Amino acid sequence: MIDNALDLLLNGEIEILARFTNSSNTTLLVDVAYGTLSAQAVYKPESGERPLWDFPEGLWRREVAAYLLDDALGLGLIPPTIGRQDLPLGPGSLQLFVDEDEQAHYFTLREELRYTETLKRLAAFDVIANNSDRKSGHVLLTPDGIAAIDHGLCFHQEDKLRTVIWDYAGDSFDPEFLTTLENISRNLPRELEQLLSPAEIGCLVSRITDLVEAGELPYPNEDGPYPPYPWPLI
Repeated sequence: MIDNALDLLLNGEIEILARFTNSSNTTLLVDVAYGTLSAQAVYKPESGERPLWDFPEGLWRREVAAYLLDDALGLGLIPPTIGRQDLPLGPGSLQLFVDEDEQAHYFTLREELRYTETLKRLAAFDVIANNSDRKSGHVLLTPDGIAAIDHGLCFHQEDKLRTVIWDYAGDSFDPEFLTTLENISRNLPRELEQLLSPAEIGCLVSRITDLVEAGELPYPNEDGPYPPYPWPLI
């Protein structure tokens, strides 16, 4: 991870390089340059979003909110992500591009015990963020370790958890992580108020509180109104 990544993303000049063709919404690879700093980033403009019946426009705000929550929890799983209004195709999110092992994804990484605790924390993140689209391919292996991407479909106030990470259902958390969760429930980043509705923030706090009280990861709800698994799985 480069130093001063947030400063670069917030202030850098943007040059569009290419479009990711495997994304349902417009997703662009860009160069970002600011002084002596430069890197590539992923730009998701609001103007390129396909309308959804259950999420309001501006999914990029949820990408930024996910990073803020990840950072507050000290997980370090989501690459630095910011929102900007002055981007080439209008408002959107910029996320630092990370190099990945293209052969690795959740279903391969779960086989390695050294990643178990990290993946359990990612599962906890998805529960409290109410991630409705955690595909296996959204879990990357980078030179710095595991990274998690694509969080535009998080934070809905209805229970929409859809994830492939159910292997740790029923597993408990260490006391330190539970304390971190409890503290966050009372001290959410204030910036979330600009990104999520009051109802969504209230439900986020409730999900954190429920997870702390349970002390363990939930099992998939097979009888709920929404399937507990995304499609496609990878």
